[in-house]
Amino acid sequence: MPVLTRLIPSPLVVDIRPGALDDLACVLADERISHSGRLAVAVSGGSGAKLRERISPSMPGATWYEVGGGTLDDAVRLASDIKAGHFDAVVGLGGGKIIDCAKFAAARVGLPLVAVPTNLAHDGLCSPVATLDNDAGRGSYGVPNPIAVVIDLDVIREAPVRFVRAGIGDAISNINAIADWELANRVKDEKIDGLAAAMARQAGEAVLRHPGGVGDNDFLQVLAEALVLTGIAMSISGDSRPASGSCHEINHAFDLLFPKRAASHGEQCGLGAAFAMWLRGAHDESAYMAEVLRRHGLPVLPGEIGFTTDEFVKAVEFAPETRPGRYTILEHLDLNTEQIKDTYADYVKAIGS
Repeated sequence: MPVLTRLIPSPLVVDIRPGALDDLACVLADERISHSGRLAVAVSGGSGAKLRERISPSMPGATWYEVGGGTLDDAVRLASDIKAGHFDAVVGLGGGKIIDCAKFAAARVGLPLVAVPTNLAHDGLCSPVATLDNDAGRGSYGVPNPIAVVIDLDVIREAPVRFVRAGIGDAISNINAIADWELANRVKDEKIDGLAAAMARQAGEAVLRHPGGVGDNDFLQVLAEALVLTGIAMSISGDSRPASGSCHEINHAFDLLFPKRAASHGEQCGLGAAFAMWLRGAHDESAYMAEVLRRHGLPVLPGEIGFTTDEFVKAVEFAPETRPGRYTILEHLDLNTEQIKDTYADYVKAIGS
């Protein structure tokens, strides 16, 4: 009998620990990603500049590029600048916008990408997608997985705590996304990649069940690992299905309907997940999810991020239009305005204020 296996697209290096940033050059040399030290490092002008002062002595062969923002034009400009040099790899050192620009630029010039996030705001740090603002709003661009992910927990602790909270919401929302995927399988016969689903679900559950908080290294380790595993799960499935369901549709609806008032991605996804779990009848799970989100300082009611009940109902009603072709509990129930209001009233009574 032949032994059938498959290759899993994943980083060659995942280094998550306190002090990891100081060993970046050695790790890349030891793994033969950049033995020469010729690296193109993309940074922001803020926190990235401070980190540059810290690690540039250990990376004398690196060339540093300051990235102005997270637009497609910024990423194209970065790619053009990098192309003029001779590098072994591109390093994205900073928040999500910097890493997404570096992802796109590295893919454009055909170099491997090393992701070095300075916060844990969302699961894009290891995903095969670069999300960039463009003239039409915001676009998602397919890119290769990072060849390495280096996360220094000391650096993560120095970032504003709201970034960690956002990552918690994004990770926990995996549980709802997988429930939506399973629903689509039952109703629409949509194929599920079992390995991708298992990785994403367990990543979400690990964060949901962990007793620690945003100031604990043990908890930050689990959160960082969960976000990396979620990115790999998306690579395995070939799309965002393991981490994006009705929760993300509600998030996108907030962004589109109220672009100047929208909260962070993770805050909106966590709230969307708790409510979507209630919609699907998983009331105990919804209440527990809301309890954990609240313990970490995340919103579980729209008023906690500045939206009225009517605005939330409008977002839930509009949400299916944000991802045409994706089947979730929202498409399945196809609730009208009054039905959403009634269900939301029940949700509020259950989780308390």
